Amino acid sequence: KMASTAAGKQRIPKVAKVKNKAPAEVQITAEQLLREAKERELELLPPPPQQKITDVEELNDYKLRKRKTFEDNIRKNRTVISNWIKYAQWEESLKEIQRARSIYERALDVDYRNVTLWLKYAEMEMKNRQVNHARNIWDRAITTLPRVNQFWYKYTYMEEMLGNVAGSRQVFERWMEWQPEEQAWHSYINFELRYKEVDRARTIYERYILFTLLVIVHPDVKNWIKYARFEEKHCYFAHARKVYERAVEFFGEEHMDEHLYVAFAKFEENQKEFERVRVIYKYALDRIPKQDAQNLFKNYTIFEKKFGDRRGIEDIIVSKRRFQYEEEVKANPHNYDAWFDYLRLVESDADAETVREVYERAIANVPPIQEKRYWKRYIYLWINYALYEELEAKDPDRTRQVYQACIELLPHKKFTFAKIWLLYAQFEIRQKNLPLARRALGTSIGKCPKNKLFKGYIELELQLREFDRCRKLYEKFLEFAPENCTSWIKFAELETILGDIDRARAIYELAISQPRLDMPEVLWKSYIDFEIEQEEYEKTRNLYRRLLQRTQHVKVWISFAQFELSAGKEESLSRCRQIYEEANKAMRNCEEKEERVMLLESWKTFEEEFGTDSTKERIEKLMPEKIKKRRKLQAEDGSDAGWEEYYDYIFPEDTANQPNLKLLAMAKLWKKQQQESVAFPCSFSWVLYTIFSGDE
Repeated sequence: KMASTAAGKQRIPKVAKVKNKAPAEVQITAEQLLREAKERELELLPPPPQQKITDVEELNDYKLRKRKTFEDNIRKNRTVISNWIKYAQWEESLKEIQRARSIYERALDVDYRNVTLWLKYAEMEMKNRQVNHARNIWDRAITTLPRVNQFWYKYTYMEEMLGNVAGSRQVFERWMEWQPEEQAWHSYINFELRYKEVDRARTIYERYILFTLLVIVHPDVKNWIKYARFEEKHCYFAHARKVYERAVEFFGEEHMDEHLYVAFAKFEENQKEFERVRVIYKYALDRIPKQDAQNLFKNYTIFEKKFGDRRGIEDIIVSKRRFQYEEEVKANPHNYDAWFDYLRLVESDADAETVREVYERAIANVPPIQEKRYWKRYIYLWINYALYEELEAKDPDRTRQVYQACIELLPHKKFTFAKIWLLYAQFEIRQKNLPLARRALGTSIGKCPKNKLFKGYIELELQLREFDRCRKLYEKFLEFAPENCTSWIKFAELETILGDIDRARAIYELAISQPRLDMPEVLWKSYIDFEIEQEEYEKTRNLYRRLLQRTQHVKVWISFAQFELSAGKEESLSRCRQIYEEANKAMRNCEEKEERVMLLESWKTFEEEFGTDSTKERIEKLMPEKIKKRRKLQAEDGSDAGWEEYYDYIFPEDTANQPNLKLLAMAKLWKKQQQESVAFPCSFSWVLYTIFSGDE
């Protein structure tokens, strides 16, 4: 009992006490443990020892063990087909075909939908030259899984390799009944072509095209192209053309594809049918959207460069540019510059109906805002449209309709365009329809009077020598714009031409009596010139006096003096000199010294030509002294901006400037003395002392 107790005590292991419970310096994570275990799995194990079989018993024992291993694996997981395939291939390697066949059959009972299993089974039979067995397997495979194309390909290939062309064709026919994909049909066609069965291949193509028409919702164009190329390759050109025509008819205009037309055109090009090629390209380009026809454009350009003339190449370039303009106006319909370019292109190439269509599309894009600046480019679309109808289309009725539609469209209460009214009136005159022209201009003046409209209407009546109408129009014009000096002048000139001097003078008097004028100096000059032409010198002097009462401008005085000089009478020189005297006195208080200088220079020129020595000396004394001064500048914020030099004039007649002139003269004298003799001491303070002490 004591011994058993001692033994029990010895069996209990002793748990070591951990003295240091601090964490280790190097920590090992679960991720590291898993990664290390995975790496050790990849380590190469030593190969098993080679076993040499020397007799039948050992071989049978080896087979038994391997079969038991395979069966155990299958029993563990029947759905793993790779175990079945390995088992069957092992039996096949031992030439146990019956056993391998049995294994494949057992596997097919487990999973008959496995494609690899059928393929391995059939390949085993073919490798062992079991043709009928292989046929049996392929028949079962295509019957069980008819949508697996690989079975059909393998089956037909096997029959063809065996030389059984009829059997292979029969398999293809069975396959076609299932309506397979495109490649299957082409494989069948290629099979027939390998045996020179062109008629059979054509029949298959027809069946396939019919299949695409009836079954496929959106058939592909490439099948038609392949069919046509097949016919072309075998020199059946009429059949090929017919195929292309059927394709074009089938796809129609809703599903047009540029590849079909490119192929059709190239076919015709190979047949030297260049006119047909050109018709095909133009037909396609007119109907296919331009963004989908880039390849078509490219091929058409290459064709025209190879076989076309200059006109054909230009047509292609025009088509490309037209596409670009279409894109521009589609992106921004109110881009009128793009419309102008587009219309210029169309006018140079297209027929009248096409041009009209583009014009109608352009003028339909009315500016959304009724402000004149947005309409300035748009209105030229109408003008160009009307000019095209008149000059190019030679259709006056449509031209009149265009002008009238444009006039109705314009918001005349807000703004108008005088050029439209004038162009319309000129068009009616060219059509020898004067009443309509006058009616149009009268309507324009009534609805929206403008200076250009009045001027244009008056010019028209002047050309027609209707002077009474001109007078009435001028009266209306001046009622509308009494401040327009040009109108007054033109009206007076008209009366002068007609010989009614009193009426012209009355018009001038009315004009200068207006309280507000845009160019009064032009009006006064015209009135004065009118009186001079009539040699009414007293009236001219009175006009100058009346003008000087309103303004004391230096040019008026100079003009007055020159008039007196040109009067041609004996007292003209004295009168001219008197005018200069009056002008000089009047302009002494003028702030603009440059104008006074201008007057004196004009007077000096006059005296140099017509004056005496005394008058010349007198004018020399009146000429001012030009001096340079400095003045302080200020910026906009009031800060100091530096100094600026400028020229000022000091006139001898101004008594207030006499001391300054004396100071200036003494300063010049001192400077001259300094230059002559440097040794003589003189200072500027001495000059100042001399000036202010009165010692000269």
